[in-house]
Amino acid sequence: KTTRAISAGEKSCLTLSHYPNGWKPCQACCRALSRPQAKVLAYWSYGMVLARSCGITLVCAALALQVDSSEQSLLQRLREWCYNADDKKGEKRCELEVGTCFGPLLQWILAWWPADQPRLALALDATTLKKRFTVLVISVVYRGCAIPVAWKVVGAEQKGAWQPHWMKLLETLEDRVPEQWTVLVTLDRGLYASWLYSKIVSLGWHPFMRINKQGNFRPQGASKFRSLATAAPEVGSAWCGQVDCFSGEVSRLQCTRLSRWDQGYEEVWLIVTDLSPTQATAVWYGMRTWIEGGFKDTKRGGWGCHQTKMVDPERAERLWLAIAVATLWAVSVGGEVDATLPESSLEALPQTHVARRTATQRARPRMVSCFARGIITIVGRLIRGDRLVLGRFVPEPWPTRPSVPTKKNTKTKAHLAQEAA
Repeated sequence: KTTRAISAGEKSCLTLSHYPNGWKPCQACCRALSRPQAKVLAYWSYGMVLARSCGITLVCAALALQVDSSEQSLLQRLREWCYNADDKKGEKRCELEVGTCFGPLLQWILAWWPADQPRLALALDATTLKKRFTVLVISVVYRGCAIPVAWKVVGAEQKGAWQPHWMKLLETLEDRVPEQWTVLVTLDRGLYASWLYSKIVSLGWHPFMRINKQGNFRPQGASKFRSLATAAPEVGSAWCGQVDCFSGEVSRLQCTRLSRWDQGYEEVWLIVTDLSPTQATAVWYGMRTWIEGGFKDTKRGGWGCHQTKMVDPERAERLWLAIAVATLWAVSVGGEVDATLPESSLEALPQTHVARRTATQRARPRMVSCFARGIITIVGRLIRGDRLVLGRFVPEPWPTRPSVPTKKNTKTKAHLAQEAA
């Protein structure tokens, strides 16, 4: 094998013969890693796509059919990749600092993003892995899916505030997006905090945060505060404007507030942002739900991370790096294929993977998520004997109308308790 020719637009990903089938993480990510670390990361992510699992046994079994190494040898190398330096054999063993890869991961996505569409949507949320871990995640949301670019794993029952973790995660992504880009940062009402709003603004990004309807607001120029619930009090109503949100002196926030209550939704959406009322629409908040599709891909619907037997949060963070790279690869490939599909091929899909275009483009949700389509495409082309496929990002227009709301979960408490166990 020889080094693949790299065009000006492909400098972010080199393919070299000593990596599995020529698959190697991008240069930006590899600069944060030693050469052996980058190689094992490539093994991890490549094997995950082949096995559609992050389980080390399945990954090694799939890899052994592709590379010149035994399952047992691969098992030891992949296992040690997650270890702390003190747990490894040998004097020159080093420890993988996951945080150094967060910025390069985001740069990798931007390197495959079209330069004529300089805007990006991020989502912040937390997910649990049974009763073992809680993972705080910042993801790029794209075509109904989500690609993790920064995360922190903590014990599910570990005491302590999340504020330091969120602040550090955001700081690792600072200055990684060009200044002229528009970056929207969405998060649900359970994570709203004034310090988080201020931190996002300080990065030059735009918070898009849902808040609870308990509290008061005052349109700028008005003398009296009124209840947040009065801005859009019934289904079909909407309101937007610049306001002083919350009546307390300490908690008061000068911002734009977008309110919207659409048919089929149980409650009103109350969004606070620093964008002007003419620059934003409340329906953009619907992109936040795509991170839930990303969690589904990470767990039961894809890599099966919820079945991990790890008990050390630091080891789990290193496994998440391989998961992030594998997800980036699959979603970029699947999204590029998805962009070429005719509208007639689109049918129903669970709401966590729904992504709509404008009324003149896509009127129905996609049948297969970009994540699943990417894995099918990669594996299918390998079976056919084609060279390894790399993807590109083809972003859709941001939504101009709300998506169809999800059906209420009708599972019994017994079913939920069984899943949690």
